[in-house]
Amino acid sequence: MGESISEATIISWLKNVGDTVDAEETILEVATDKVDSDVPSPVNGTITEIRFGKNDVVKVGVVLALIETDGKTAGKKITIGKTQEAGKKEEPRSKNQEVETAEKAPIKNQKSNPDAFLSPLIISIAKKENLSLEEVQSIPGSGAEGRIQKSDIFNYLKNRKYPLQSIPQAIQTAQSTYPKPVIQYTEGKDRIVEMDRMRKMIADHMVYSKQTSPHVTSYIEVDVTNLVEWRNKNKDLFAAKHNEKLTFTPIFVAAVAKAIVDFPMINVSVDGKNIIVHADINIGMATALPNGNLIVPVVRNANEKDLLELAKNVNHLAESSRNSKLKPDEVQGSTFTISNVGTFGSLMGTPIINQPEVAILALGIIKKRAEVMTTEKGDEIAIRSMMYLSLSFDHRVVDGFLGGSFLRKVGDYLEQFDTTTTI
Repeated sequence: MGESISEATIISWLKNVGDTVDAEETILEVATDKVDSDVPSPVNGTITEIRFGKNDVVKVGVVLALIETDGKTAGKKITIGKTQEAGKKEEPRSKNQEVETAEKAPIKNQKSNPDAFLSPLIISIAKKENLSLEEVQSIPGSGAEGRIQKSDIFNYLKNRKYPLQSIPQAIQTAQSTYPKPVIQYTEGKDRIVEMDRMRKMIADHMVYSKQTSPHVTSYIEVDVTNLVEWRNKNKDLFAAKHNEKLTFTPIFVAAVAKAIVDFPMINVSVDGKNIIVHADINIGMATALPNGNLIVPVVRNANEKDLLELAKNVNHLAESSRNSKLKPDEVQGSTFTISNVGTFGSLMGTPIINQPEVAILALGIIKKRAEVMTTEKGDEIAIRSMMYLSLSFDHRVVDGFLGGSFLRKVGDYLEQFDTTTTI
């Protein structure tokens, strides 16, 4: 599943116990973040055991099912991503052993950690399962810095015999005194459409971002006439020579990567009271999918690639997004995100930060209009290709000086594009 993937959710099983399968035949579908992936059978055989069901969250490397290859011995274990250690065997356990293990689980003796970070998603799950604050904070976290993940809660609930012995405490969340507006709709005329899994994840991610980061947005206007003329002149030649489309996106990515090198404190994440400055410059591209949802594939180490490499990378990610063929690793690990709202005809935008990043750049539509130009002869009116850039940044760690300076530097790189660049 990729080095950055630690767990996946089972979407559906395409085979049942007793079904025969061929090598490389898809057995089940799993989801990581916003990407769905197929898990193929490693061998020919018959499925003898399925250990997890739909919607279960499973760690990478855990056995999902067993395939019998010759009718006598269990030949292969199906896992997500990573294989079991060589020579390591799982000993069968009796029901008595399983009960004994569950009873020995130190659930009742776990101590609550009052400093444990609880995300809105964790709080929501805790409320639904009627878990007290102290009980949730006692769950060991498997995330970064010991953070509690949803899989930790689900695993805890599976093994939970008795609730933590403590005084029940309700999880405190800010309650609005404003009454929720009543939505008026007419049955038989209006439609109710349930959010799909990806839309729910996007909604949770956007709400979390707005609750976490105090957003500030700055704007500049840039003259990209020279850039547009160069691209129009060279795009057909570029395609003929390299068999790759030359869109504006790789040029935008290159300008952003250069500006990040100049202002590395825009390429950071916030972890409590610490600022993590990322060494790699991985640019996420907010991309609209055919079904209307949004995904952010990542151009890794963008500052180390030339225009041709960036074009190949961008075209591959865009094509994979449209055809739902992105790999889990291709949507992980971005450190800064761009959103080309001009693609939809928007003049400018106020994008929401893609957590855990601290800034996101929106690029508006490139539009020709009359502009006043200062020349040797004085002020003149000329037709120029103009566009707006808007940067939303996290005011906890990015102040106006840094945000404005970075945004202006991106604009400078676009305006001062080297038109002698060879393809």
